[in-house]
Order: sequence, then structure tokens, then C-alpha cells
Amino acid sequence: MMPLLIHRLGFLPSSIILSLLYPTASVFGEFPPEFTQLPEDQTGVSGGVASFVCIAKGDPRPHITWTKKGQKVSSQRFEVIQFSEGLGSVLRIQPLRTPSDDGIYQCTISNGLGEVSATSTLTVQPGKIH
Repeated sequence: MMPLLIHRLGFLPSSIILSLLYPTASVFGEFPPEFTQLPEDQTGVSGGVASFVCIAKGDPRPHITWTKKGQKVSSQRFEVIQFSEGLGSVLRIQPLRTPSDDGIYQCTISNGLGEVSATSTLTVQPGKIH
């Protein structure tokens, strides 16, 4: 049974009082997204593969997006793989091209309670394409 607090209007459930006193507090288990694993900087060779991993938690479950220079990554060479639980994502780039793939990639996690981003850098070195 939910505890009740006495209010001048009568009895109110404590969850309502907590929501009024602490609007950012989560009474129902909801919380803003946060990273549990940040993407790491990568160095690759032209013609090779690079993979960035981003893992998050949050309730409601966060939505994960990948961008470069403010644009959502999209190309046949860019593959975004979502984990089955929906709490993680891998950005896989293959084959790497220099200098077009060099740069900063951003993983953004968001839900109705907030949005957080993390960046990682990809450096592509010239190499032999097999």
C-alpha cells in the first residue's frame, strides 16, 4: 500500500507530494539516459574496418543515433547495428576511405527525460586495399 501524507485538502499519496517537491525525481522508476560505455577513438587503415560501440541505460529506453558533422550517418559503407535489448548500438564503417571517413563521430542517446551525446574520432591512414 502506498503511504499517504496529510495535506490541508486531505490525504494525498506520497508519490504526488514527491513529484511536486522534486519534479526531476523519478517516482515510477523513470530516469534520463546515461552512457554505460562510451565510443572510443579509432585508427584504421584505408580499405579496413572501424567499429564504434555506444551502450546506454535509461527509462524509457533511450533511442540511439549516430552522426558526423551534424548529419545522420547513411551510406552503404556505414552500418548501424542496434543491440536486441535496444540499449546499445554499433557503428561499423567498411571499407574505410581516407580522407573522407576521417573525423568526429557522435553517438546521441535520448528519451523523454533527456539527451546526452559523446564523440569519438576516427583517423584513417593510407594503406593497401586488397
